Amino acid sequence: MFRFFKDKTKQKPEQSLHAVVDGQLVNVTKVHDEVFSARIMGDGYAIRPDESTEYCEVYAPVSGIVTTVFPTKHAVGIRMYNGLDILVHFGIDTVEMEGRPFELFVAIDDKVTPDTKLAAINLTALRQAHKITDLIVVCTSAKEVERLSIDYDQAVTAQSVVGTLVAK
Repeated sequence: MFRFFKDKTKQKPEQSLHAVVDGQLVNVTKVHDEVFSARIMGDGYAIRPDESTEYCEVYAPVSGIVTTVFPTKHAVGIRMYNGLDILVHFGIDTVEMEGRPFELFVAIDDKVTPDTKLAAINLTALRQAHKITDLIVVCTSAKEVERLSIDYDQAVTAQSVVGTLVAK
């Protein structure tokens, strides 16, 4: 009856999730890596760049602050402003490449938005090293997620909205 007076500050805002590159959006359970496909690192999605793509630029999937930049340049961690942590992982088993096909454009404590370029990847070099080029985005704060909604199995373009995330 008195919803007009309801405290709107307690509502949990949805956070948009964006495509990090152009490609095919798939459920993380379809990634050819047990740690990701079993959701051990958290739930999320992957984007498979087209086989003909030689080079790609990787954009932030969310707004937040960079918390982790791996020395091997194969992944970047971002803390969203709602406190949830996101991991953007570049390819499968790419830590072994010791950063060679990656160029990073961010550092720890940098503020990012979906317009921020995180990295550039030489996909041809990954393929020549027999690595899978999937780019994986997972929420590593899985216990703090109330809802994750993603429209899988579609072609996406970098920076486009692919889903939403709501914190508990």
